[in-house]
Amino acid sequence: MKRFATVIAVAMCTASINVPAAAETLTNDTIIMLVKAGLDDSAIVAKINASDQQFALSIDQLIALKKAGVSGAVITAMVDRTAPKKAEATDRPQLSMDSPDPMTAHPSGVYLLNSWSETPRMARIDSTVTNQAKTGGLLGYALTGGLASLSVKASIQNETARTKALIKKPVFYFFFDEANPQYSASSSWLSGASSIVSSPSEFTLIHLAQKQGRRETRVGSMNIGGAKTGVMDKDRIAFAYEMVRSGVFKVTPERELSVGEYGFISSVAGSGQAGAMTARIFDFSIN
Repeated sequence: MKRFATVIAVAMCTASINVPAAAETLTNDTIIMLVKAGLDDSAIVAKINASDQQFALSIDQLIALKKAGVSGAVITAMVDRTAPKKAEATDRPQLSMDSPDPMTAHPSGVYLLNSWSETPRMARIDSTVTNQAKTGGLLGYALTGGLASLSVKASIQNETARTKALIKKPVFYFFFDEANPQYSASSSWLSGASSIVSSPSEFTLIHLAQKQGRRETRVGSMNIGGAKTGVMDKDRIAFAYEMVRSGVFKVTPERELSVGEYGFISSVAGSGQAGAMTARIFDFSIN
């Protein structure tokens, strides 16, 4: 009988050791109690950060805490502990550079969808800044007293683009800042542009003439009848676009493109050579 009682006692002691103590929940009263017990601020703040809490922190209750001898440092720790946490950067959608899904967040820009591949993906097209402005037809303009047109051309380096399409009617996606408000609320994604772009209608699809070491396009003309600024009508290539979601547009040429060099050019600011030097072109090749 004595041995049985000993076993029961040991079992009860073991059970009491294995049962965790109930979690403490701090309140205004427990903080006041700790202060009156003489604990220093650092110890109380550490306890606040390590424990659950149910603080009441209205204006009147903050005043009551102060009158009870709770220091400013402890009150600040109580307020910080109850303040809602700000959303971390990791809460923002992960940006993809090549996902073929336009519903996936992408950095702002123009993308070519290589739908001809077994594993379709998007390729981001970096804009090319014009590095040279040229005039053409100067002799004819001079000899005819302005009857013949003088053309202004914007030139970009290299004879071919880095981004290449293997079909004659490729699909593009334009991602504007509005598509990713968590990353950019209202900033132009065209570096150096003074206005915010938000639609493919602000671009013109053009054919680029290949020259030795460069490509060029007309962005203005002048004759005795006046001057024109921007891409000439007969140099424009029509394209259709549709909004996929806010800030994202699918863009498709309305006709098949022949083998050659092309680009989406942003609106040209200024006239003449000044306008030609501000042009930005998202260039690609049809192979």
